[in-house]
Amino acid sequence: MILTLFLVATLTFFLMKLMPGTPFTNQQKMTAEQIQIVNEQYGLNKPIWQQYLLYLAGMVHGDFGTSFQFSNQPVSYLIASRIGASAQLGVQAMIFGVFFGIIIGSVAAINRNTWIDTTATVLSIIGKSVPNFVLAVLLQYYIALKLGWLPVADWNGFVYTILPTIALGVGPLAETSRFVRTGMVDVLNSDYIELARAKGLSKFGIVYHHALRNSLIPLVTLIGPYTVALMTGSMVIENIFSIPGIGEQFVKSITTNDYPTIMGVTMLFSTGLVLVILLTDIIYGIIDPRIRLTGGSGE
Repeated sequence: MILTLFLVATLTFFLMKLMPGTPFTNQQKMTAEQIQIVNEQYGLNKPIWQQYLLYLAGMVHGDFGTSFQFSNQPVSYLIASRIGASAQLGVQAMIFGVFFGIIIGSVAAINRNTWIDTTATVLSIIGKSVPNFVLAVLLQYYIALKLGWLPVADWNGFVYTILPTIALGVGPLAETSRFVRTGMVDVLNSDYIELARAKGLSKFGIVYHHALRNSLIPLVTLIGPYTVALMTGSMVIENIFSIPGIGEQFVKSITTNDYPTIMGVTMLFSTGLVLVILLTDIIYGIIDPRIRLTGGSGE
């Protein structure tokens, strides 16, 4: 994990320095003398390798620098003030997508090769193919404007989160239903499922206690990265619905070459991703004890 984060920080830092322009490109009111003073203040006049070492030293101590764009505020403060909205939206979208995806995928597997299975498959393909920003605009137009059931945009209470949650959650829903359906079809054809039927277990008991649990193992790999991506903010969705989250901040930092903010958000996403990968390995062993046994025998 430490090596991965080090490589991400290194590559991001040097790639970021290759971006055209400077943090003061759009500051037309600043004179050359003022720009030189600011460069000295933030250490931008030093060689790249010195800036790199100084940044790594600060990052180790939790200091991600000061933003050039947002009134010279610390990057850690900017992220902390905006992560709440992005995290809430991401968690809600993931819960929505996984919950309904498992239901749709299970129903499709149980009724495979029927019109129910075909309908669920078609809906999954549509949900995966349609970009979430297109779905967001359609939801705003038909649900908010035409019917007036929900607010068009803004971030002022739970009711404002419903439309962006659906727009973000349809993608995980489609992927979840596809994974669950494929995994459960394979499991339902296994010998131990036939044995469970022969013992007289109910259809619900077979599906819930045996088929569903084993078919969720491939899904764990999908849920982890999806959760991190959603929690760290969807740039387009947050802009469409005027959500004050990390995604909106990240877009502005790129267009203005706000190096510290770009690095801070990138490292936040990377840290979350490697932690989720670690948790995924742990959850594998909880879901399927055979993985723990294999690891033990391998040692």
